[in-house]
Amino acid sequence: MASLLPPVIANYAGKPRCVGVEVEFAGVPPQDVLAAITSLYGGEIEEAHMFEYRVTGTSLGSFKLELDSSQLQALGEALSRSEREPINETIEAFGLPLLSKAAEAFVPWEVVTDPIEINNLTKLLPLISSMQQAGALGTRHAVHFAFGLHLNPDVPDLSAETILQYLRAYFCLYDWIKAKEDINWTRTLSPYIRHFKNDYIRHILAPSYKPTIELLIDDYLAFNPTRNRSLDMLPLFAFIDENRVRNKVSDDRIKPRPTFHYRLPNCDIDNPNWNIDYPWSLWLQVEKLACNTLMLNQLCEKYSVNLDRLTASIDGQWLETLNAFMKSGENT
Repeated sequence: MASLLPPVIANYAGKPRCVGVEVEFAGVPPQDVLAAITSLYGGEIEEAHMFEYRVTGTSLGSFKLELDSSQLQALGEALSRSEREPINETIEAFGLPLLSKAAEAFVPWEVVTDPIEINNLTKLLPLISSMQQAGALGTRHAVHFAFGLHLNPDVPDLSAETILQYLRAYFCLYDWIKAKEDINWTRTLSPYIRHFKNDYIRHILAPSYKPTIELLIDDYLAFNPTRNRSLDMLPLFAFIDENRVRNKVSDDRIKPRPTFHYRLPNCDIDNPNWNIDYPWSLWLQVEKLACNTLMLNQLCEKYSVNLDRLTASIDGQWLETLNAFMKSGENT
């Protein structure tokens, strides 16, 4: 197996970089997933309510397993309170199992890990394999299954220069990554992983653009006042300057953390040849390009020219350029 380590292995605090993983799926009862986690990594199962569980004290930290719907979470929390009225007990006994089954047809279960040191990422592969064997379903199983895999790698540092390098690298490589991922059409139609508009991409790619961290955040918020981007930067920018972000975007789901929130990948968990090392290997190309300033500058210049072509969005020429670039081995 090729190395899954990025070029920079320390985070902004000088500690080993970590990555948090979020896996959306259906088709496997929560008890089976919890059993797989404890069998592989140990730990104790804690049930918050029937839609949310935690496994604590494992060899990889804590895991959360939840049905990914805020409405169901609120209902589960209400019914888990100690003082229940008789009507609630009746609903819980007879109605909630049916509600849960109905919800699972449209709402994914989600496994969320603690930040895991990147050099331990391969230890998650057996969990995915176990879920596959149990019949887990992913993005492509049904039209309404727009399920995804989210990766949350630590940033190497918090400087505007480094963050800008990553944004530029991601923009340059996006078409290649999207093609390699074969992003399901249901996910491209959903609002959650919308790509950045060309006006913002041009703004970021401009060689003269050398922002302070404050300007970088302000410009991002001006163009992208939303979580719904394939690379969501709001958690990182909220970690750096939470008030600046909250003043522009009112969304309680924004959780400040020093990570990129990479939301693009499919969750192809029902493909026996797929595991999380594949989308991570594609993200690593962004890491490598971000650390190669000379190559990045050259690619930014070429991409800027491409964006100005009238047929750029339909002729696939930039993807051909990226395919040749990746085959050349220059991004190693």
